[in-house]
Amino acid sequence: MKKGILNLKSNFMSLRSNVLDLRKRKREVQKGGGDKAIEKQAKMGKLTARERILALLDKNSFHEYDLFVEHSAKDFGMESKILHGDGVIIGTGTIYNKPICIFAQDFTVAGGSLGMMHARKITKIMDHALKMRVPLIGINDSGGARIQEGVNSLAGYGEIFFRNTLASGVIPQISVILGPCAGGAVYSPALTDFVFVVENISKMFITGPSVIKSVLGEEITMEELGGARVHAELTGNAHFFSTSELECFEQIKKLISYIPRNNGTKALPFPPKPPKKGKKIEDIVPGDPRIPYDVRDIIKSVTDSSEFFEIMESFAPNIVIGFGRMEGDTVGFVANQPMVLAGVLDTDSSDKAGRFIRYCDAFNIPIVTLEDLPGYLPGVDQEHAGVIRHGAKILYAYSEATVPKVTVILRKAYGGGYIAMNSRHLRADFVFAWPTAEIAVMGPEGAANIVFRKEISEAENPEEVRQEKIQEYKKKFANPYVAAAQGYIDEVIEPKETRGRILHAMKVSENKSIALPRKKHGIPPF
Repeated sequence: MKKGILNLKSNFMSLRSNVLDLRKRKREVQKGGGDKAIEKQAKMGKLTARERILALLDKNSFHEYDLFVEHSAKDFGMESKILHGDGVIIGTGTIYNKPICIFAQDFTVAGGSLGMMHARKITKIMDHALKMRVPLIGINDSGGARIQEGVNSLAGYGEIFFRNTLASGVIPQISVILGPCAGGAVYSPALTDFVFVVENISKMFITGPSVIKSVLGEEITMEELGGARVHAELTGNAHFFSTSELECFEQIKKLISYIPRNNGTKALPFPPKPPKKGKKIEDIVPGDPRIPYDVRDIIKSVTDSSEFFEIMESFAPNIVIGFGRMEGDTVGFVANQPMVLAGVLDTDSSDKAGRFIRYCDAFNIPIVTLEDLPGYLPGVDQEHAGVIRHGAKILYAYSEATVPKVTVILRKAYGGGYIAMNSRHLRADFVFAWPTAEIAVMGPEGAANIVFRKEISEAENPEEVRQEKIQEYKKKFANPYVAAAQGYIDEVIEPKETRGRILHAMKVSENKSIALPRKKHGIPPF
């Protein structure tokens, strides 16, 4: 009996010793590159990789894997170096109780450089996300490929890119740029669905300032070359911009609340709420078609609580995209913005809208289109920039989409723009028009100049005749009734009826089913 008690005590002491050893090892590894490296990270105004994960996820929800993984490099003195976790943290957790997979590169460990084991950790959590069909969040903060590991680093990037492509349209993929992301590393974020950047922290480019200077003799700073504002406003590589890491994490949480966990489900519904009381929808659009207005006011007049989560707000602002809720369900909005370039379509706005439409379609999110535009932007610059190819992207995206699609024509709908903005001819499920809608090949002034050119040129008072013909054309086409007579418009509605009509259209379309031709995939105008 005494011997048994001694054995139990010995086993307990041994277990306790092992547990204490485990805790000690964990504390050491969890410090990443050590106190000095962590202090340096803080001086740059950056959180550590672990702090970022804990700030983003629900409290006490993070579970880390592969904590004790080490690099396997043996060249250039690497065999004597210890790189805790090989510079990346992976695991699972929840955001608003929704499960997610996550990885965060640790800049305090060898600058977050990517080696073979680093890449294997990332691909492991990517495979897990795809298998479990949950969103994947990647926090990028890395000096790039680990030179000492040569082609193994490049192979690691290739494995990541392949998985990004495999997961595309299956699970939501979110990239957060919280430090440098250069060279080949930039292609992983570019392959994901949403990219978040933070002012003065995010840096993203193919070749850095030093390479540009040596090759081209041009001097430019990292911020000017690939800073957060550059990608949010000029390149369109970033979807969300913020001024701090914590603000960025709030944006991510909000996005997660709007989207489904995978392509086999729908976004979780919220309790329905009416739009806020305020400006009436019928008072937003001016009577004069030449006077602009903010189309976001229209969106907010039909969404629950008048909330609208805009995406790519600063890029191609002549079109507005984003998520809202109607009776608790997520809806994707695409709307021309009359405040910028009269809401015309151009190369950038077509890219912006086309990609968003395809995202909504992939993840079962109904699309509401609010239309008010004079057509595609004319000009030599646009033609030479490939507006034909880029403009075709929005046509392709709408035509391909099989989710419920509803269009409301608010005002102008001219030429190719009318067709492109989810017209009946691209298989919109419902097309409504306000009495203020103008549907025609082109605007009255241009049309009168062409159709009545001979009469105007031969008249004693050409300008007087021209104005008469403009009014004649307006009377004929500056209304929705010609299109309605052909069945291209399902119903001409009063502005105040807009929310109700959209909700009804969504309700009757929720079990929509379309038979498509059998094919491996289409060939979009990339």
